[in-house]
Amino acid sequence: MSGPLSIPPNEPSGHGLLTGRVAVVTAAAGTGIGSATARRMLAEGADVVVSDWHERRLEATRAELVERFPDRRVAAVPCDVSDSAQVAGLIDGAVDALGRVDIVVNNAGLGGETPIVDMTDEQWDRVIDITLNGTFRCTRAALKYFRGVEHGGVIVNNASVLGWRAQHSQAHYAAAKAGVMALTRCSAIEAAEYGVRINAVAPSIAKHAFLAKVTSEELLDRLSADEAFGRAAQPWEVAATIAMLASDYTSYLTGEVVSISSQRA
Repeated sequence: MSGPLSIPPNEPSGHGLLTGRVAVVTAAAGTGIGSATARRMLAEGADVVVSDWHERRLEATRAELVERFPDRRVAAVPCDVSDSAQVAGLIDGAVDALGRVDIVVNNAGLGGETPIVDMTDEQWDRVIDITLNGTFRCTRAALKYFRGVEHGGVIVNNASVLGWRAQHSQAHYAAAKAGVMALTRCSAIEAAEYGVRINAVAPSIAKHAFLAKVTSEELLDRLSADEAFGRAAQPWEVAATIAMLASDYTSYLTGEVVSISSQRA
C-alpha cells in the first residue's frame, strides 16, 4: 500500500500526561518497545526506572535517557523477570531510587519461530516463563507494593495480537500472550480494591532491531505487507498507547486489551 498512512508520522511531543509520576519499565534496554516506552514516559513528564537483565545495555540506555531528558530523573535496576527475588528487588530498588512507584509496564517477553512438532520442552518453557510467568511475577510484586500505599497505581502489560490470532511456528509465544491477556483481566478485578488499574496493549507488529534478530526478514516483510497501512508500527506508536493507558485519560478503563494494529480482518 502507498499513501499517507504508509509513511510513519513524526513522533509527537509530550503533553505532560504523566507529570509527577514514577514509572518502571521492564525489558527497557536496546531499541524495542520497552526503550521507546521509557522515552515516552519521560516525554510525558514522568521519572523512570528502566530495567533489563543485560546490565551493560541497561546502563547504556540509562545514560542515553539522562542525556536526552536532563530535567527528569532516570534510574536503572537490573532484573531477570524469571527470578522472583530479583523482581521483588526491582520494585524495592525503584522505590529506593525515586521514592515511589506509580506505573509498572510489563514489557519483558521472549519469542521465536519453532513448529510444535520440532519444539522442545525447554523452548516452550523458556517462552512461557519469561513472557507469561514474568508478567505474573512483576504484577504480583507491584500489587504487594500498591496494597501498602494510598496513592494507587497503574499496570500496563504488553500482550500481542497473537493472543487472538494464529501464526505458524508461534504456538509458545501465542499461548504466553493469550495468558497475559487473561492475567490482565483477572488481576484487574483483584487490583481495583487497591486503587490500581491494569490494562494491556496487543501490538500486531512493531519493527525494531531486536525483532529483526529473532525473526526472518521474509516473515517481517510479509507481516508488514498484510497491515492495512502496508507497514509495521514504529515502537513509539505502541509506546504512545501505553502512556495513554497509564494516564488519567483512561481513568475508567481496566481489565481491557487494546489492539494496536492496522491488520485487515
